[in-house]
Amino acid sequence: MRLIQLSDCHLHADPGARSRTGIPHRQFVSVIEAVDSCRPDMVLVTGDVSQDETAASYALADRELARLGCPWFWLPGNHDEPGQMAECRAFQEAVDLGRRRLLLLDTRVPGQTHGALGEARLEALAGRLAEDDRPTLIAMHHPPIGVGSRWVDALGLADAEAFWEVLATHERIEAILCGHIHQAFEHRRVTPCGDVPVYACPATSDQFLPGAETFAVDEAALPGFRVFDLDDEVRTHVERVVI
Repeated sequence: MRLIQLSDCHLHADPGARSRTGIPHRQFVSVIEAVDSCRPDMVLVTGDVSQDETAASYALADRELARLGCPWFWLPGNHDEPGQMAECRAFQEAVDLGRRRLLLLDTRVPGQTHGALGEARLEALAGRLAEDDRPTLIAMHHPPIGVGSRWVDALGLADAEAFWEVLATHERIEAILCGHIHQAFEHRRVTPCGDVPVYACPATSDQFLPGAETFAVDEAALPGFRVFDLDDEVRTHVERVVI
């Protein structure tokens, strides 16, 4: 099975609206075309689909994603309006991947840029992990670890350590997928049950400069997406798209 992750599209109601380095809708369309050529079995969008939180921005995303001809799913980011988003396409808490499963978490904190799961969602996650012993991938918007940029790390998952405590007793966590940081990233978190890889993917819109102390856009980096090939093991790589 081939799963492709997109993230941080930052679409506006106006398809011609500009970002710092381009036109998000035009970039999104180009990325979707490249994704389609990779023949995905499933596509996941890990949040910040919209910049202006409008129904029209989500309708634009839905229209373009519908071109793929495969199932696709999304979860909200800090820039999203979940009500508008869910009216366009309902959220899923879990996706069956056959011998595996994918759990989709909502880390959004209303009115805030940082994320958190909170006690209720952490308890729910623990229950979902306990009820099924298949290998599991977990997707969320905010990264549950530091990524080496001080300003980005201040806006990550506020209760990350509580999240890792929930995962500490589960042996079959194969990967964490996240967005939010607008850059390709991977790291392995050591847990009592083994190392868990954490992956982020490029934005379909502007890219952030890795390692920056304060906000900085990477004008040289291209939009892109992350490919996961799921067979006996999880293999992944990043693709960039020339606009």
